Amino acid sequence: MPTAGPKAPPEYPILDLGEDVFADDDGFPAGASGRAAPEPRPAPRAAIVRDLPQDPPRPVAVPLAEPALSRTTDTAPPVPAPTALDLKALYRDSDVDRILAELDAELVGLEPVKRRIRELVAFLLVARAREQMGLAVQPPTLHMCFSGNPGTGKTTVALRMAGILHRLGFIRRGHLVSVTRDDLVGQYIGHTAPKTREVLKRAMGGVLFIDEAYYLYRPENEKDYGQEAIEILLQVMENQRDDLVVILAGYGSRMDTFFAANPGFRSRVAHHIDFPDYSDDELFDIAHRLAGTEGYRFSPEADEALRAYIVRRKTQPNFANGRSIRNAIDRVRLRQAMRLFESPGLVDREQLQTIEASDIRASRVFTM
Repeated sequence: MPTAGPKAPPEYPILDLGEDVFADDDGFPAGASGRAAPEPRPAPRAAIVRDLPQDPPRPVAVPLAEPALSRTTDTAPPVPAPTALDLKALYRDSDVDRILAELDAELVGLEPVKRRIRELVAFLLVARAREQMGLAVQPPTLHMCFSGNPGTGKTTVALRMAGILHRLGFIRRGHLVSVTRDDLVGQYIGHTAPKTREVLKRAMGGVLFIDEAYYLYRPENEKDYGQEAIEILLQVMENQRDDLVVILAGYGSRMDTFFAANPGFRSRVAHHIDFPDYSDDELFDIAHRLAGTEGYRFSPEADEALRAYIVRRKTQPNFANGRSIRNAIDRVRLRQAMRLFESPGLVDREQLQTIEASDIRASRVFTM
C-alpha cells in the first residue's frame, strides 16, 4: 500500500529554543492561534524583564473564537457565530482604554505616535471581531520598528504596547524584555547562540524590545558575531510570530541603513512608528510634571530660567529630550537642597517646595 511521501521542509527552519518555549503550563502549543490567552505566568526575575503594574482584577482579554480544530463533545454543539458585535464594548471590556489613558497621562505630546497606536488597536479589535463572526482572518504580523532620538518615549510606549497586545489576546503573558547588543552577542565562537536563545526564551509570550538594534550589524568586521544573532532572530520572528512580538528601536537614519543592509528584517517588520523630538513647550511641561510628582513648584523667575535652560541645552552635545530634562530636574533638586541647607534661620514649607531661578542658572549649561 503506498505511503505518503515526506513532508516538504518549512521555508524557514524552526529554531529549537527548548520545550518550554513551545508549550504553556496547560500543555497547549504556545503558538496556537485563535485560542484565548491563559492566565499569565509570573515573569522571570531578571533585570531586563519589565512587567505591567498589577491592578485589581478587571475584565481582561476579549473572548476569542474557538479554533477550527478545537475539541467538542457529541452533547455540546458548536456555538453559532454572532451576527453583530459592538466594537466599543469589546474595546472597553478588553481594558485597553485604561492603558491608552495611562499612556496619554505618562507622555507629553507625541500625538503622531499616539494616533498610530490607536490605529493599531482598532485594527486588532476588528481582527478579533472578524474572528468571532467566523470570517477569514490571517494572523497579523505585529513586529515593529520605533525610530527616533533618545528620550522620546520609545521604551515607555513598548511597555504599554505589551499590555495592549496581551489584553487583546495576541500574546500570552504581556511582559517586556528590553535588551541591547551586549545581551544577544557573545565574545567568542559558540557564545552568541546560547545568549540569544536564552533571551528569546524569556521573551516568548511577550514583547522583545531591542534598543539600538543597528549595533547587531557590523559589516566592517567580517568576524563579528552579530550576524549569528541576526539569523536566529529572523528565524524566530518568522516561525514564532504568533507567540512573540519584536520591536526594533533606534535613531531613524541608522535604522533605515540597518534595514537596507538586512532585508530580512524589513520584510518581517510591518509597523514603523516615528517618534518626533519634543518641542520647547513640551519639554517645559515635562519639567513641571516631573517636579510636581515630587511636590516641587517653580517660582515665576525659575520658570523663565527653565525656558532659557531648555533653549540652550537643546543645542549642546548629548541632548536626549525628556531624559535630559529628567536629569536636569534631579540636579536642580540637589542645588535647591544645598541652598536651603546653607541658608540661615528656619526653613518653612513654602521654601521646601519652591525651586528658584538660582537653582537652575547654576547649571554649567549657562557657562558652556
